[in-house]
Amino acid sequence: MSVVGAQPFIKPMQPSPSVSPGIQRRHTLPASEVRPLNTQDAISVFEIEREAFISVSGECPLHLDEVRHFLTLCPELSMGWFEEGRLVAFIIGSLWDQDRLTTEALTLHKPCGSTVHIHILAVHRTFRQQGKGPILMWRYLQYLRCLPNVRRAVLMCEDFLIPFYRKSGFKVLGRCAITVANLTFTEMWYPISGHAYMRRNSEAIRFPQHPLTLPLTKTDEHVDV
Repeated sequence: MSVVGAQPFIKPMQPSPSVSPGIQRRHTLPASEVRPLNTQDAISVFEIEREAFISVSGECPLHLDEVRHFLTLCPELSMGWFEEGRLVAFIIGSLWDQDRLTTEALTLHKPCGSTVHIHILAVHRTFRQQGKGPILMWRYLQYLRCLPNVRRAVLMCEDFLIPFYRKSGFKVLGRCAITVANLTFTEMWYPISGHAYMRRNSEAIRFPQHPLTLPLTKTDEHVDV
């Protein structure tokens, strides 16, 4: 799927005030940024995923080869949050072309589909309880509005996560046809409509061609993961 011309929703941070020539930056990495993931991020992604999910459900949504698979086929449907170059949270998605998820949706990317299947949202253990999960999901959903062919996002989750995703605006579709080992899931969806946010932010930089800086606001900081 082409994303040429898709403009996201985040403006770059304003330039910092000029400083004395004698004061130099200690590093060149941005304090906080969002960018699409690539295959070089796969190991960091899998390490966070494995720690987050194995301890809770005993199963990883994506194995390492599947992470690489989706980051090769549709990196523009991924989003990683980095703090000083370190991956702290991420989302991986792919396109799907049916009303409901089936087992094939776990491994396939359908370029002509209008539904984004969100495979996974995970936050590094050191950065949990800081609101990063909801913040990243909100930014991801806003970004999807910039993709002209996307009409909705879907995901499947265990029942204890339903309140979390409801806070992000997802609605319950019903029981998911997919089971993994002894786990059952609920399917949820989010409507993607209009490009109003993109138009209001006409000065936003392009995604995914350039990294996006993420200045946190007080509003962001109080959201629970």
